[in-house]
Amino acid sequence: MATTESPAPPLSDVDIVRLAQLKQPTNNHLQSNVSLPPFLLSSHSHKSLLSYLHSRATSPSPSSAVCEYVLSLLSLISLSPETPSVSSLLSSLLSSYTQIFPALPHDSNSLKTINFFNTLLIHVPSDDLKSVIDSVASNLSGVVTVDDAQLFDLFPQCFELIRNAEEKGGDYVNSVVDKILESKWSKGFLLRMVSIAKDFSFFNKMRGKGFLEKVFAGIKNVDLMDLPSLVYQLLVLASKGFNKREVIEGIVWFFGTELGSKMTSTVRQVEGTVLLHVNFAVKQDPSLGKEVMWLVKADLRAFNHFTVAVLLSVSRVRRFSESSIAILKTALLTAYRDYKFTKDCKWIPDDIKKEYLTSVKVIEKSVLRAVNESNYGREHTVPSILQFGFVLLESVGEENCKEKCNSNGLLGIEELGIQMLKTLFEVHDMARNEIIEQIKLHILSLKPELSRPIIRLLCHLIQCYPYPMLEHIPRLKELLDYFTFMDGKVASHLVRALLPLIRLSRDLQDYTILVVRKAIFRREHTVRLAATNSIIDLILAEKHPTGGGLFSFQDSSSQASCSQQADIPCSMGGDLFQELSALLQRCLYQQAKVKEVLYQGLVKLILVDPSIGGLVFDFLLPHFLQFFKEGPDIQLGVSSCIKSESGKVLIQEPLDCLLSCVSWILLLQTHGKTDQLSDSIGACFGFSLSQENEDGRNLSNEVFSSALLKIRKFLKAADLEEILGQTHDASSAAVHEEKRKCCALILSGVVEVLLNTIAMDLEKATDQKKVELEKELIQLVDLHDSLAKDACNSRQSNVSKRLNLRATANDTPDNVDSGNTKLIQEHIPFLATSSIYQLLQIALKLYRSESSDAEATSQNHTQSSLTKAPKSCSKIVSFALNIALHHVKSSAVVGNEDPLKKLIYGEINMLGPPLLRLTLLLKSGSNVATSQKKKESKAKKDAEERKEHLHLALVCLKEMITISLCSSRLTGLLENLLSVSQLEYAGFCDECDLASEINDQDIRNKELFILKILKPLLTELMKLSAFRSIEVLCDIMLMIGHKLPCKWRNSHGAWAVHICKSSDTTNSTIAKSLVRLAINLSSPPTDLLVAQDMLKELLKFMGPNSGDPLQASEYLLINQSTTSAVASCLLQITETVIVDMDWATRKLKTASQVAQKATHLNQNGEHNSGLAFEENLYSRVKAVVELLSSFVLTSLKDTQAEHFLRLTARLYKHLALMSRLRIAPKGHKQLLPSLQFQKLVELTCKQLTVPLYNFVAEMQQAQQENANSKGIINKIKRENKCIPDLIFQIEDYEKYLIRLSKATKVNLLRHAKRSTSRDFRILDPTTVAGAEDPPNYDPNPNNSDANGNESVNGDSEDNEGNESEKALSPQCGSPLAEEESECDAEDRACVPNVKRVKSSRIVHDSDDEEEV
Repeated sequence: MATTESPAPPLSDVDIVRLAQLKQPTNNHLQSNVSLPPFLLSSHSHKSLLSYLHSRATSPSPSSAVCEYVLSLLSLISLSPETPSVSSLLSSLLSSYTQIFPALPHDSNSLKTINFFNTLLIHVPSDDLKSVIDSVASNLSGVVTVDDAQLFDLFPQCFELIRNAEEKGGDYVNSVVDKILESKWSKGFLLRMVSIAKDFSFFNKMRGKGFLEKVFAGIKNVDLMDLPSLVYQLLVLASKGFNKREVIEGIVWFFGTELGSKMTSTVRQVEGTVLLHVNFAVKQDPSLGKEVMWLVKADLRAFNHFTVAVLLSVSRVRRFSESSIAILKTALLTAYRDYKFTKDCKWIPDDIKKEYLTSVKVIEKSVLRAVNESNYGREHTVPSILQFGFVLLESVGEENCKEKCNSNGLLGIEELGIQMLKTLFEVHDMARNEIIEQIKLHILSLKPELSRPIIRLLCHLIQCYPYPMLEHIPRLKELLDYFTFMDGKVASHLVRALLPLIRLSRDLQDYTILVVRKAIFRREHTVRLAATNSIIDLILAEKHPTGGGLFSFQDSSSQASCSQQADIPCSMGGDLFQELSALLQRCLYQQAKVKEVLYQGLVKLILVDPSIGGLVFDFLLPHFLQFFKEGPDIQLGVSSCIKSESGKVLIQEPLDCLLSCVSWILLLQTHGKTDQLSDSIGACFGFSLSQENEDGRNLSNEVFSSALLKIRKFLKAADLEEILGQTHDASSAAVHEEKRKCCALILSGVVEVLLNTIAMDLEKATDQKKVELEKELIQLVDLHDSLAKDACNSRQSNVSKRLNLRATANDTPDNVDSGNTKLIQEHIPFLATSSIYQLLQIALKLYRSESSDAEATSQNHTQSSLTKAPKSCSKIVSFALNIALHHVKSSAVVGNEDPLKKLIYGEINMLGPPLLRLTLLLKSGSNVATSQKKKESKAKKDAEERKEHLHLALVCLKEMITISLCSSRLTGLLENLLSVSQLEYAGFCDECDLASEINDQDIRNKELFILKILKPLLTELMKLSAFRSIEVLCDIMLMIGHKLPCKWRNSHGAWAVHICKSSDTTNSTIAKSLVRLAINLSSPPTDLLVAQDMLKELLKFMGPNSGDPLQASEYLLINQSTTSAVASCLLQITETVIVDMDWATRKLKTASQVAQKATHLNQNGEHNSGLAFEENLYSRVKAVVELLSSFVLTSLKDTQAEHFLRLTARLYKHLALMSRLRIAPKGHKQLLPSLQFQKLVELTCKQLTVPLYNFVAEMQQAQQENANSKGIINKIKRENKCIPDLIFQIEDYEKYLIRLSKATKVNLLRHAKRSTSRDFRILDPTTVAGAEDPPNYDPNPNNSDANGNESVNGDSEDNEGNESEKALSPQCGSPLAEEESECDAEDRACVPNVKRVKSSRIVHDSDDEEEV
C-alpha cells in the first residue's frame, strides 16, 4: 500500500531557539544528532522563518530578541550551509537583517550577529552579496555613530568574495569604493572605515591616498576621546604597507596644526596617548620611524610641537635614539643658519626673510611647548628631552651659534637648551638627579670652550631653584674635587656659579674654601689663577647683598624669567676677608699674573664694601714697603720687581698694578664712601672701632697717600737713565737689555697710574691749580714716551707694544662668557674713561694753540705755558689716541657685571665728541701744513705725523661704532657725535632736511651722521690724499649704511658711484675701498649693474683695445694705476654673490624635493613663494653671468685669471644643479622650463661659454710663449688644477641641458658650442678597449670649429646627448679643483682618477641624479 510523505511539522521561533541550544556542542563534544529538522530544509519554510524575524524586531526589547533568534538560526544553518535550500535561506536572512538593521538598536548584540554572518558569507552567492552591499551603501546617509556602521564590517570579506568569484568583480568593488569615497562621511562612519580599511587589500596607492584625504578631512570632527583609537588604527594600517608616508604626514599635520591650537589638558592627554601609540607602532615596524625622520628632514615647514614630541618619543626606540636627536638638532641649526644668512643677504626679498624669521620662531616655540607638555601622559619622553637639551648645549661650541638674536625676539641655541633643561628640572622631580649628573660629566669631559654653556645651565638652576639644588650638594662636592684638574677658566667659573648656593649652605662654603686652599699650593699657574679668582669671588659674595647680579651668568632679562627666584640671605656668618687673609697673603708670593688678579679683586672689594678700605691697606702695606723706601732720597725698587731665571727675564712684581690698586682705593675713599660706613666693620663682630683702630687705619691711608705724592715728585725730577741703570749686573748684555725693557715697562705703567690720578684731580681743580696739573701731566706724557722707546724700541703703537710685552701665554684674552666677568682677566687699563677724556681735551687745547697764529698764542699765560714745547703737542695727541684705542677695544671684552666695568669704563660714549673734534682739527691742520709749508722738510714730516694721528683718531671712532652696533648703543653715540659742530657742505643741505623729518630716531641719527659728518669728511680727505683715513671712513660708512633701509642706502650708493666717477686717484687701496663702497651700498639688482658698468670701463684699459693711451674712462677712478685693484675688487664681490648661490641652490633643491613628495605641507601657498624665490635666483644668476662674461674679455693677471676660472667653475656647478632640478623624476609630470630659465641658458651659452673657451685657449697659448719665464711652471701647475674642473663643470651643465631638452622638447642648446679647449676627450665606448692615443692626438683638427657650431636639433641632439654621457679621459695628471663649499658635498660628481687607467674612463651619474 503506497503512502504519501506528509509535510514537515512547522517550528515556531521558540522551537528554533530551543533546537539550536540542543544542537550546540557541550563539553567540547558535538551532539550525536546533528541533522537539521525537515522544516528548515524545506524552501517553503523560508517565508515563515523570516516572518519570525520581523515579528521579533517589533517586540519591546528587539535587540536581544532578534539577536537570540538570528544567532540560533545561523547556528543551525552552519550545520549544513552548502545545502541549496539552506544557502538560499542564508541569503534571504542576510538580506532581511540588513533591511531591518536601521530600526534595531545598535549594540553588542547586533555586532555579535554581524560577526556570525561574516563567518558564513562564503556560502552566499555573489549576486546576493552585491544586493546586500548596494542596500547597505545606499543607507550611508543614515550612519551617524560608529555603531550605526556595523554592517560595513561585512564589506571586506564581501569585496574579496566578489573579486574572486567574477572576472569583473574588481570593477564592481572599485565602483562601490569610489561611490563611498565621494559621499559625505559622518564621524562615526569615518571611525568604522578606518578600522576595516586594513582588510581592503585591493586598495592601490592612488585610491589609498584618496581614502586618507577623506579621513584627514573629517578627522577634525571626531571626538577627542576617539582620536587615540583612530590613530592606532591608522598606524596599524600603515604598518601593513598602506601609504605609510601619507599616514604619518596626516597624523603630524592634524595634531600639529588643526588640534595644536587647542591648549586644554584633555587635548594634551590625548596627544600623550597618541605618542605612546606611535612609539609602540615604531617598535613593531621600524619603517614607520624612517618616515617620521624623513618628514622633518625633508622640510622644516613640517616642524611643530607635535613633530618634536613624536621625534622625542621615537628616540626612545633604541634603533632611532641617535638619529631622532640628530635630526632635531640639524633642523634647529639649519633654521638658525638660514635665518642668519637671509638676514644679511641683500638680494633676498623681505617677505622671504620674514618667512625664515617666522620659521625659527615657530621651531623655538615648538620645542619649548613639547617640553612644557611633557608631563601630560608623555613621561617616557623625559630622557630624550634631557639628551636633546645637552646636545644643543654641546652644539653651541661646534658652530658659531652664539649669534645674538634678542633684537628679533629669538632665544638662540644656547638659551633654548637652557630653557628646556630648566623646565625639565622644575616639572619632573625624577629628572633632577640625572640633570645634575650630566652637568658634572659634561663639565669634566668637554673641552673648556664647550663647557661654558653647561656652567651657565648650572648657574641658572642654582639661581632659579636654590632650595631644590640644596639636595644635590653631595654631587656638587664631587665636582669640586676636580677643581685642581680642570682648566683654570672652567674651575673659576664653576665656583662663581655655585656662589648663590654657597650663601645658603655653610657646609658647601667650607668645602669650597678647602678646595681653593689646596689649589693655591699647586704648581700649575692656571690653577693658582683660578684659586685666586675664586677667593675674591667668595669674599665678594659675602659682601654683596644679593645672590645674583655681579656673579650671574645671565642677563637681567633671563633673571626676570626665573619664577622661583629665591631670597637668599645676605651674610654667610662671618668676615671672609679676615678669615682668608692668609690665603690672600700667599697670593702675594705667586707669579705676577696672580698678583694682578689679586690687586684687581681688592679694588672690587672696595667697590662692594668701602668700609674695609683700612683693612685692605693694612694688608698691602708690608708688601708695598718692600719696593718703596723713604729717606733722604726716595727709592723706588723697580729693579727688585724683575728677576732672571735660566737666561729669561720675568716680571716678578707688577708694581704698576699695585699702585693702581692703591690709587683707586684712595680715590674711592676721598669720595666719602668710607666715611658713610665707618662703623660697619665693628658691627660685623659686635663691637665698635676704638680710637686706636681708627688711628691705625688712618696711618696706613696716610702712608699710601704720601707715597703716591712722593713718587709723582720723584718721577718728575728723576733721571731716567739713573733709574733704568739700576738693573745693571754681571749678567750678559742681552739679559741686561731685557731687564731694562721690563723696568721701562713697569715704569710706563706707573706713569699711567699717576696720569689717571692727575686727570681725576684736574676735574675738580681751580684755574691756577689746573695749569699746574696740566704742566705736570705733559711732563709725565713726555716721560711715558721716553719709557715707551726703551720698552719697545719703537714709537708706533706704544700702548699695544707695552701690552704685548706684558702679555704671556696665559694672558691671552679669552672671552669665556661675553657679557660676564672674565675668568682670567686681561690687563685692565690704568686710565679711566674720564681721565682719557681729560687727556683728549688737553690734546685739543694744545693742538688749537699750536695751529693758531703768534698773536693768539700770546693772549694769556695759560696758552703760552702750554705751547712752550711744540713737541709735547704731538706726544700727548699720540698718547691720548693710543690709550683711547686700547681703552675702547678692551671695553668690549670686560663683562657688564664686572664691578670694574663701571669704575674704569663708565660712559665710554663720552669719548666720541672729543675724538671727532680732534679728527676735524687734524684734518684742517693737514691742509695748512701741505699748502703753506710744502717745501719745508719739517713741515712735510709734521703733515705725515698729523695724517697718522688722523688715521688713529678715525680708527678709534670706528672701534666705538663697531662696539656700539653690537651692544645696541649706537643711537646715543651718534647723538653725541652729531652735537659736534660739523663741516658745512652745501651739496647735502637738502638731503639733511629730508633726513631730519624721519620719524625713526635710530634711522634719522644714522642718516644725519653720514650726511653731516662722513660724506663731507670723506670729500675733504680725498683732496688731502689721506689714503689710510679714507679707507677707515669707507669702512665706517659701510657699517652704518648696511643698517639703513633700502631707500636711504641706495642714495648713498649713488653718491659713492658719483665719487668713483669724479675722483681721479691713482691709489689702488682707495680705489678698492670706493668701488666696494659704491657696490655694497647699492641694493640688488643695482649693485651688479654698477659692477658691470665698471667692468665695461675697465675693458678700456685691460681689454683687446687697451693699447690706445688717449682713451678716457667715465669713471675717473679707473685708470692705468688702479685697473688691477679694481679688477681684484670686482672679482671678490662676484665671489660673494656666488657664495650666496651655494645656499640658494641648496634651498632650491630642498624645495624641489618637498614639492614632489609632500602632501599636507603645500596647502597655504608655499609653492607660489618657492616659485618667486626661484625666479629671483635666476635673475641674480643672470646678472652674475653678464658680469663674468665681461671678465672673459679682459686681460687678467695670473692670480686673477686663476681666481676667475675657479669662480666660473663654481658657477657652472650651480647651473648644473639648477638644470637637474628642472628635470621631473619618474612618475611626475614634466613641466616646461620657465621663460626666465630659458633666457638664462641662452645668455650663458652665448656670452659666457663660447668666449670662455677662447679665454682658456689664449691663457694656454701665453703659457707656451712664456715657457722659459720665471715661475711659469708653478703657474701651469695651478692652472692645471682649475682648467680641467672648469671644462668638466661646463660639460656636466650641458649634459643636464640635453636631458631637459629631450624631456621638454625645448631646444635649450641651440646657442651652445662644443668644447675646443679641454683636458678631457669624449671617447667612443667601442674604442675604449683599443690602444690608447697620445695625449695631444686629434683625429680631425680642422673640423673642430664646425663641430662646435652644431645646433642641438634632430639627430644631432640625440648624438650630443649620448656623447655627454660617454667616457671622459683626463689628459693631465692633476686632480680637479677642490670643493669650495661644504653644502655641495652631496652633489659632488664622481670624477675619474688622475691616472690614465682604461677601467676608470667612464663617468657615471651620481646617486643623487637618479633621485630626481
